Amino acid sequence: MLDFLPIAAAVFGIPQYLPQILKLRRTGDTAGVSWSWATLTSINNAAWFGYFMASGYWSASLPSTAASVLAGTVSVLLVRRGAVNRRAIGWICAWAGLLVAATVLGGRLGLGTLLAAASIVQVTPSLWTAYRTAHPTGISQGTWALVFGELSCWLTFGLWKTDPRLITLGAIGVLASLLMLARARRAGHPSAIRTTGVDEVQPQA
Repeated sequence: MLDFLPIAAAVFGIPQYLPQILKLRRTGDTAGVSWSWATLTSINNAAWFGYFMASGYWSASLPSTAASVLAGTVSVLLVRRGAVNRRAIGWICAWAGLLVAATVLGGRLGLGTLLAAASIVQVTPSLWTAYRTAHPTGISQGTWALVFGELSCWLTFGLWKTDPRLITLGAIGVLASLLMLARARRAGHPSAIRTTGVDEVQPQA
């Protein structure tokens, strides 16, 4: 049965960024949504596609492709709404360069080793932005619930296959998604909404 976990992960992973896209298009609310997170997610999933293909995890290629394309769409929508963090562009380009260098110099193992740290690099901006924004009402709970479902599958699959890269990816993803869901739920709670009469600057990471 555990062989089917990548398929279950695909069910959660393919549509996971659609709720965030739909919310941005419907409301235009970017509060608490990190452009850096969306951009890094797109880049890292493109790299994960290469790792999965090299590792023979064929069923994982579709969700990683979908995540790369849809997270990239979130990034574009945030740019159009002025939520881009220009200070982060340089280090995001540097990270993409590191992924390319790791692949060229170390092959699958080199890329996989760097990708073990990619999950931390990826989720840090989302958590920073969400918890530094007073009312992060732009966060889609649907997206982070699907992220939790997908990464739970990869955590279990990684433990079964004793793949430390998938274990790291899954564990960090599960923790981050739970923290994001908790923050989004609190932001949507009536007691968390107050009227101040002063526009608050929303930090973007």
